[in-house]
Amino acid sequence: MKTDEARNYHKIDAVIVGAGLAGLRAALEVAKSGLSAAVISKVYPTRSHSGGAQGGIAAALANVSEDSLEAHMFDTIKGSDYLADQNIVEKFVNEALKTVYEFEHMGVPFSRTADGRINQRPFGGHSAPRACFAQDITGHVLLHTLYEQCLKHNVFFFNEFQVLSLLIENDLSRGLVAWDIRNGGLHIFHARAVLLATGGYGRAFKVTSNAHANTGDGVGLVLEAGLPLEDMEFVQFHPTGLYKHGILLSEAARGEGAYIINDQGERFMKTYAAAKMELAPRDVVSRAEQTEINGGRGIGGKDYVYLDLRHLGQKKILERLPQIYDLALNYLKVDAVKEPVPIQPTAHYSMGGIAANMNTEVIKDARGTMVKGLYTAGESSCLSLHGANRLGTNSLQDAATFGRIAGMRMSAFCRENGYSDLPASPLEKAQAKIDHLWQKEGQEKHAAIREDLQVNMTKLMGVFRNQDDMLKMQAVIKELQERYQKVTVDDHGMVFNLDLIEALELENLLSFSEVIVESALARKESRGAHFRTDFPKRDDAQWLKHTLAWRRNGKIVLDFSKEVVIYPQYQPQERKY
Repeated sequence: MKTDEARNYHKIDAVIVGAGLAGLRAALEVAKSGLSAAVISKVYPTRSHSGGAQGGIAAALANVSEDSLEAHMFDTIKGSDYLADQNIVEKFVNEALKTVYEFEHMGVPFSRTADGRINQRPFGGHSAPRACFAQDITGHVLLHTLYEQCLKHNVFFFNEFQVLSLLIENDLSRGLVAWDIRNGGLHIFHARAVLLATGGYGRAFKVTSNAHANTGDGVGLVLEAGLPLEDMEFVQFHPTGLYKHGILLSEAARGEGAYIINDQGERFMKTYAAAKMELAPRDVVSRAEQTEINGGRGIGGKDYVYLDLRHLGQKKILERLPQIYDLALNYLKVDAVKEPVPIQPTAHYSMGGIAANMNTEVIKDARGTMVKGLYTAGESSCLSLHGANRLGTNSLQDAATFGRIAGMRMSAFCRENGYSDLPASPLEKAQAKIDHLWQKEGQEKHAAIREDLQVNMTKLMGVFRNQDDMLKMQAVIKELQERYQKVTVDDHGMVFNLDLIEALELENLLSFSEVIVESALARKESRGAHFRTDFPKRDDAQWLKHTLAWRRNGKIVLDFSKEVVIYPQYQPQERKY
C-alpha cells in the first residue's frame, strides 16, 4: 500500500468497505494471497453488526443421520419461497462445510457435544439441527477471531471512515472517496478492486434489531452510481425482538425449546405451523404473532406476545442462552428464569441488496453484465441466495462463505489487471455532498426527518402491507426527500462531526427506502417476507422472477426480466410447515 499523507491519497490493491464477517473474510483472503488489502469501516471492526448475530452458523455437518447437503439445499429453497437462485444455493451449501472447519482451525470456540464435535442446535425452517454455535454469541466470536487473523496477516484498517462516492467510469471500478470521521477531510482510495460489504439497512425502520450504523450506505452508493438493486421489497421481520426496543432475542431460544404464547397462555403456532410450531421460518412466525396482536390476543390486549423460557430451567438458560437472559434483564427488568419475556416482530434482515452474480461480481443489468473490479458480499449483497425469506443461521454462513469467494475473485482480478486511471475530478461528487449540508441555510433538521421515515416505514411497510398504506408511504418519502433538500448541519467542525455523518446517512436511508416501496407496490402477490393483504396468494405464473431497480433521472425504474434459476428436482410447490 502506498499513502501520500499530504494529499490523503492511498493506493491499495483491494479495498473492502465494511468490517463485518464478509468484509474481514475477504480481506484475509486477499492478504494471504500476498496482495495489499485495506478495510474501511465507519465503526471499529469488532463493533460491526455481525457481532450481534447470536444463534449459529449453518452447515450440514451430519452430526445427525437425517441431515445432508441436499436437505440443507431444499430447506433453503423452500424457506426462500422458491425465489432463491438454486445454483447459488447449491454452491452455498457445499462451501458451508469448508467455512465452518476453517473457523474451527482459526480457533473459534464452538460449543461442543459430549464426544467433542462442534455442537449443533435446531433452527427455524431447518429440517435437522445444523446451527453450529458458541452459546448465544456466535457472531461475536466469529468476528473477533477473523479480526485477529486479519491483524496477523497485515490487513490495513481505516477505522471511522464514511464512504461518500464510488469512482466508476466505463463500467470499471477505480476506487472510492471517504470522509475521515475522526479527523475530518476527504481521502481518495485508488484500488484495483473494491468490495462493498456494508451490511443491512434495518435503520430505515423504527423498531429494528439493527445497529445504529446499519443505514444502507452501500446500497445508497450503488443507486447513486446508476447500478441496480435487486429484490428490495423483501425485508425480514424477526419474530423475537425485545418489546419496544427491537433488540434481538436470538432464535437460539426457540432452538433450545422456548415457547411463544399469547394472552390466553396458548402456544398459538399450532394454528399457523402445526408441524414446526415455534421453529417455523421467521416470516411465518412473525405473521402469526402480528395476527394474534391484531386480533386482540396480545398480552393484555397490547402489541406484544411472550417468549417463555421458564420451563428450560436456570442451568440451561445460563449455559446456552446467557446473552438473552442478560438482555431481558437489563432492558426490561424481566428475569427470564422466572418470567416470560415481552416480544414483538422487529425489522431484522434485508434479503434484497446490490445485484451480483455467484462470484460476488456486481452486475449492471438483467443480462448479468459485470462492473469490472467491483464486488459485494454479505447482507448488502443480493446474490439471490435467500430469495423472499432467509432461514436463520444462513446469514453468518452467507457472509463468511461469499466473503471468502469475493477475496479469491478480487485476488485473481488484481493479479490480472493493473491500476486504472482515476476520474478527472475524483473528489467532486463527495465534496458536493459536504458542501450541500454545510452551505445550506434551510430550517430542516435531519433527526426529525429520520424519525418520520422510521415511524412510517414501521407503520406502513411492516409485516403486513397493502396498496393504500404503500401509496401513503410513497407520498411520505417524496415529502421527506423534499425536506432533506432544506437540511442544515449546525456543526461545521472537522473532528468527529456526527451531525454531518447522520445527515449523510439520512440521504442513503431516503434513497433506498423509496426502492423498497416502489418494488413492493409493483409485486402484486405475497411471497416470503413480502405479504400483501390485498394480494394474499403467491403467484408463480406472474411473479416467479426477480426485481431489479435503478434510479434514473430522479425516478425509480423497475425491470422483471431476470429469471429465477430453478433445478428440475426443486420445482416450486406449496410452502407448508
